[in-house]
Order: sequence, then C-alpha cells, then structure tokens
Amino acid sequence: MGTKHLGTPAETRALDTYIKLRRAVNALGLVEGKVMREAGLTESQFGALEALLHLGPLCQRQLAGKVLKSAGNMTTVIDNLEKRGLVERRRDGGDRRIVTVHLTDGGDTLVREVFPRFADVLVGALSVLKAKEQEQLAALCRRLGTAGA
Repeated sequence: MGTKHLGTPAETRALDTYIKLRRAVNALGLVEGKVMREAGLTESQFGALEALLHLGPLCQRQLAGKVLKSAGNMTTVIDNLEKRGLVERRRDGGDRRIVTVHLTDGGDTLVREVFPRFADVLVGALSVLKAKEQEQLAALCRRLGTAGA
C-alpha cells in the first residue's frame, strides 16, 4: 500500500518509494533479528563483531563509522561486548590516546558461528529477487545512500 498523501507527483512517488523501502528493510530486520536474538546480540553488537572479524582491530570511531552508529552509541555497544568478554580495548603503544577494539577468542568464535547463519538467512530472504535484480537494488541503494554524503 502506498501513501494516501495527495501531493505533487514527485511527493507521491517519493513517499511511495520510501514506504516500500522501509517495509522491505523492516521485513529483512525481522528475519535477521531471529538470528541475532538466538545469539544474544543486538544488531549493533553483531555489526561491530562482524566488522572486527572482517576488517581486523579498529579504533572506536572507525568502528562506529562502519556500523553507522554514533560514537556515543558505539561506546555503549563496546562496553556491553567487553562485559561479555567478546571484545577488548587496547591502548596503542606509540600513542596512548589511541584505543583499538579487538575481538577476543570468545568473540571470534561467536561471530564465526553466527555469521554463516546470518548470511544464509539473507540469501534466503533476498532469493525472491534474481541475481541481476539484487545487483540493481544494491546499486540503487548505494546511489541513494551516498546522495546526501
């Protein structure tokens, strides 16, 4: 169902697109959320663990940028992961102002266990689109996401 707003054609089109995009994101979030709940992780916590797994240790600001969260929110995410023994903060030997976040062995094990399930769920959810359609959607989302940057 699209918008009931009776505006200009550009407004109606933009609102309809936005509604459909939000519904698609919400639907994927429900599927993804099940995997996260089973692992006892929030979306932000999983995003941080996944970034550290694939990119290696990062400073908190870099990590926040990768998972699209504010630095303040990332502090809370890292605090909670640290309490669970999944990450640790380490001060840089050369510049003690720099603190990098590292996966612990437990964090590495958990994210390596959860990530394949996460990927499988996304493959299944997105399988309603053909490969070419997925590529087109990815390109459109990238364009939309970088338009305001």
